Amino acid sequence: MVSMPPDITPPDPARAAARAALDRLWARGTAFLGCEVAILGGAMSWLSERHLVAAISNAGGFGVIACGAMSPAQLEAEIAGTQAMTDRPFGVNLITMHPQLDDLVQVCLRAGVGHVVLAGGIPPGGTLRAVKDGGARVIAFAPALVLARRLVRTGVDALIIEGSEAGGHIGPVSLGVLAQEILPHIREVPVFVAGGIGRGDAILSYLDMGASGAQLGTRFAASTESIAHPRFKQAFIRAHARDAVPSVQLDDRFPVIPVRGLVNAGTRQFLAHQAETIRRFQSGELTREAAQLAIEHFWAGALRRAAIEGDVDEGSVMAGQSVGMVTDEQPTAAIIADLVEQAVDRLCARQPTQAATGAAAPPP
Repeated sequence: MVSMPPDITPPDPARAAARAALDRLWARGTAFLGCEVAILGGAMSWLSERHLVAAISNAGGFGVIACGAMSPAQLEAEIAGTQAMTDRPFGVNLITMHPQLDDLVQVCLRAGVGHVVLAGGIPPGGTLRAVKDGGARVIAFAPALVLARRLVRTGVDALIIEGSEAGGHIGPVSLGVLAQEILPHIREVPVFVAGGIGRGDAILSYLDMGASGAQLGTRFAASTESIAHPRFKQAFIRAHARDAVPSVQLDDRFPVIPVRGLVNAGTRQFLAHQAETIRRFQSGELTREAAQLAIEHFWAGALRRAAIEGDVDEGSVMAGQSVGMVTDEQPTAAIIADLVEQAVDRLCARQPTQAATGAAAPPP
């Protein structure tokens, strides 16, 4: 009988079967993205750049560059920098309101980017056609079933449904509700879930409901490869879920786009700034337009001050409610490995026949 070397552990058949089941559950997502695990990196301004994007893709996931307010030349350089760090697929997130949107699309196509995420509104028809005619696939955000159906009719290739638990700019509905509303009815294209996801067993629950994969941002923001300032990462590590709250609007006449972030001196100052601005409007010192601009401009540059410069007291520390699950600064590959293992653990806890087939099952 041939003995095995002491440092080699025989594979666990049950875990191997569970991992195979997981791969079947998100096979549509991995095939669409061209990666090993159907986990996308959320596009976070300032942070989703070449280092983090390449790290996610190299670890088997799908990194996404956050173009944000970049110029075409800046985006071209960022794509080239990412391609120098990975030969795996990655995407680019473009904001539909960008004044040079068409030029940015052409930058992506010339660079051979295979997936373009159009965020910030319904993708313009011309932009969608340009991406598809250029050989890339379009991913769009669907905040409701009616819009999901409309986007599918217009030709998008995949959808992301993002719940209000997410960090940054958010909608009003939780992922748990959106998933119930949308996943049973949209089968024509892959649908990825996002918002408040921090564990692999949670990803598994949405795969069971029909999702093709998941998008995470907050977990990756504090990763080793993230260029976030150390104080920004420490703020994540110290925070609890209840610390990540949406911005507050004081007056319906002056709308505030809800942004979820960690409570700090800046969020308290924003409330005081709104109150003072409204007082000046009511006294006639400011026009309505000037008051609205004053409120909107309060946070100008605040995300960069927090994420890159480390001003976590008065800057905008955008974070999702999954921030409570960020307990350490980990390499991106370790985060993805943890997520996969958590999903596999959950599958192993099911009946053996269910784990082997990948079938959905109630908790034991």
